[in-house]
Amino acid sequence: MEVAWLSTFTGEEQVITSATGLTAAMNVTVGEGTELAASFCVRVVAGALPAVISDARRHPVTRELAVTRELNIGSYVGAPWRDAEGNVAGMLCCLSRTADPDLDANAARYVSMLADLISDHLGSAAGRARLETQRAEVVVRDILRTHAVRAVVQPIVRLTDGATVAFEALSRFEPTTFASPDRAFATAAVCGLGIDLELLAVRRALQLRDQLPADMWLGINLSPEAVCTSAARDLLLPYAGRRIGVELTEHTPVGDYDELNAHLQPLRAAGVELVIDDAGAGFASLHHILQLRPDTIKLDISLVRGIDDDPVRRALARSMTGFADEIGATLLAEGVETAAERDTLRELGVKYGQGYLWGKPRAHPFA
Repeated sequence: MEVAWLSTFTGEEQVITSATGLTAAMNVTVGEGTELAASFCVRVVAGALPAVISDARRHPVTRELAVTRELNIGSYVGAPWRDAEGNVAGMLCCLSRTADPDLDANAARYVSMLADLISDHLGSAAGRARLETQRAEVVVRDILRTHAVRAVVQPIVRLTDGATVAFEALSRFEPTTFASPDRAFATAAVCGLGIDLELLAVRRALQLRDQLPADMWLGINLSPEAVCTSAARDLLLPYAGRRIGVELTEHTPVGDYDELNAHLQPLRAAGVELVIDDAGAGFASLHHILQLRPDTIKLDISLVRGIDDDPVRRALARSMTGFADEIGATLLAEGVETAAERDTLRELGVKYGQGYLWGKPRAHPFA
């Protein structure tokens, strides 16, 4: 046979997760989803087609199927593989462009044996993990292909008078695809597509810049790995002087601060400000801040929540206010939800705030 593939069934689609042979000649693409109802495979599983079709162009069922022409199928052998619970999860298929009258029940038994071995392998813990990664990669690649990322914004206000001075751009995905943005970016990172998804999100966020007054800032989120790429610089430098701030999350450890600062230098020289996100909640907080010398420090929500009733949180926020003043940075409290939290932060000298008290993330800055 000229091509062999392994597929998984996902809802109404069959997705080829791996393939070998003359794939280009038979229009077989790994990672692409095709309509399951139009396939040979679903009919084999249902018993409407035999496992072996020696001449697909003459068989009374397959000769009428569009997929026979699209993949130029002359002959076919297929067998289902099953997940750990025994459910049909996909197919192992072998195809050729030419008819083959020598294909018989022995071919079906052989492919079925291989499918059983694959079932045993994929049913293991490691196999299930690999399969989940493959499925996730298909989803992430589809997001990248269709640009299925929405940008929303949340206001940042001056605590003294409540005036909005900036917005943070955040990403949103279809909830049926990913339950939260964090899940989407974490999944993309596992698949090796994290930076690609981040850059797509940045492009979406920067489209909002023209909707803001010229004197307002727009904060966008990037990981240290992404901000070190030339693609990130190419996206950001055209916005030099237009009040853009890059927020680096503190939840990702930095391996080489000298390298990171070298990549940040042309951006900062062009007027792009640096914001350290989640201060106090991640890796080596003060060391991170001292190495990067940010323009703005965002006090993590875990230190803001209930600060009006917690003297320890108040003491830490007071010390962070003094620290930020000493290094010439602005302190911004995120996750503010109550007027009592706002008033306490203002009394402690925190200048800016962000949180549900002033509005949830929304599609338009002034909706």
